[in-house]
Amino acid sequence: MKVEGNPITPAGLAALRARYDHLLSTERPAIVEIVSWAAGNGDRSENGDYLYGRKRMREIDRELAHLARRMKAARVVDPARQEDRTRVLFGATVEIEDEDDNRRTLTLVGDDEQDASAGLIGWSAPIARALRGARLGDLRVVRLPGGEKEWEIVGVSYPEP
Repeated sequence: MKVEGNPITPAGLAALRARYDHLLSTERPAIVEIVSWAAGNGDRSENGDYLYGRKRMREIDRELAHLARRMKAARVVDPARQEDRTRVLFGATVEIEDEDDNRRTLTLVGDDEQDASAGLIGWSAPIARALRGARLGDLRVVRLPGGEKEWEIVGVSYPEP
């Protein structure tokens, strides 16, 4: 299964949509209410509630526009439907080991859902690019800011369909 465009897992798209819906239906209306109330209090130039509310509304509107663009560009790829489960492809959970026997478990996901602290690595990250197409037992060199590091693929898995 070839991955093109801006790949994202179904769960990742659902998270983007949930954030969008929360901003649109909860946060923005609350800020609009505060700004409306503050605007009725007279002088707006020194009205902290009004100034903060307008600033926050602009931030929310920018984030809504960003999320809308990302969702429009997204190409949903379900890792559970991956046909070749022997290679590291989009959505794979990969266990890697370095020359010092340090192991890491990574899941290759869309760039919009990456969270390195949770082991979710964006599809275009250097380590993800290095691991793409690898099979069990393959060695891959990853160029990191601190230099090159070699990893062996010791496990490849996908969610069950």
